[in-house]
Amino acid sequence: MKRTTRLLVITIGSLLVAACGVGGGPAPGAESGQRTLTWASTGGQFQEDEKNALQIPFTQKTGVQFINVSPAEQAQVRAMVTSGKTIWDLANMSWIYAGAYCGELFEELDHPALDRSKFPPGTTSDCFVPTYRYANIFSYNADMYPGEKPSSIKDFFDVERFPGKRVVFDYPKNGLLEAALVADGVPPEQVYPLDVDRAFRKIDTIKGSLVFAPSYGAIQQMLVDKQASMVLTVTARTIVSAQSGANLVPVWDFTTTDIGALVIPKGTPNKDLAQEMLAFVTEPEQAIAYARLTGTAPSRPDVDLETVGYTEEQKRFNAFLPNRGVTLEQDKQWWIENTDALTARYTSWKVG
Repeated sequence: MKRTTRLLVITIGSLLVAACGVGGGPAPGAESGQRTLTWASTGGQFQEDEKNALQIPFTQKTGVQFINVSPAEQAQVRAMVTSGKTIWDLANMSWIYAGAYCGELFEELDHPALDRSKFPPGTTSDCFVPTYRYANIFSYNADMYPGEKPSSIKDFFDVERFPGKRVVFDYPKNGLLEAALVADGVPPEQVYPLDVDRAFRKIDTIKGSLVFAPSYGAIQQMLVDKQASMVLTVTARTIVSAQSGANLVPVWDFTTTDIGALVIPKGTPNKDLAQEMLAFVTEPEQAIAYARLTGTAPSRPDVDLETVGYTEEQKRFNAFLPNRGVTLEQDKQWWIENTDALTARYTSWKVG
């Protein structure tokens, strides 16, 4: 299954989805010569964490000011680049877009400070490097299973022993396909390239118990209200759901991991400065500050997780700490090449 047409425009964030207005026009301060970067992201608490952990320290170090807009949508990037009026300098959006349209809609990264050897294998491309890492975590509500407890990814697909609704974010790269294959007996190291037919056959066995949530907020609400007994969702939302009252217990058997990325829209007049900011974001001090706020993991393996200062709640749901079963990084190139066809099939399968 190859990407033979343009990547479908799917409005997603790296962790959260928000619906706020997008700013336009020249950046304030541009006329006076003040250095300014426009940063597009997902809004809400997620973007506030970016401001506090990443932007404010850069301003204190360099004097560069930031203008924050949201949401960071692929359609907006295309419109800006096509019109020759790129006003965003950095955008927090799926690396799939940057991989699919590298050099066309997104700038290639060529700053010497962005040394790709600093990052885990398979997490970089010409147009993106990771700014943080997260996981698609399988958890269950302990209140809803007072007897036998789920203990492996196979239990997510066993509705006889473990009845109840399973909730996932409504997007095919949510970890469900990989989980289905491993639950069906595929060794984790052989998951890629994905056997999509086999994965959908396995998911078919629990289709009646699956809930496809339109937002991460909906996932959180379902878990708190006990409308779902199991969940497969991202690190930050798992933590927030537990903090909001859902009695979640993670199952460390098989877990897919992924990255968040800041990408640079093509045509920004501030490419060099944006790359300086991107390099700054991945430095240990900022990476630790951001991880401490969000519960995600720094993008660089040379950052000792013990130095982050995670809360006990964050530690419980951190897939990158020791003794967390098997973790598998989602294959970046496979997803870049196959997302068009897979998304079309996924959409058809849901309504079929």
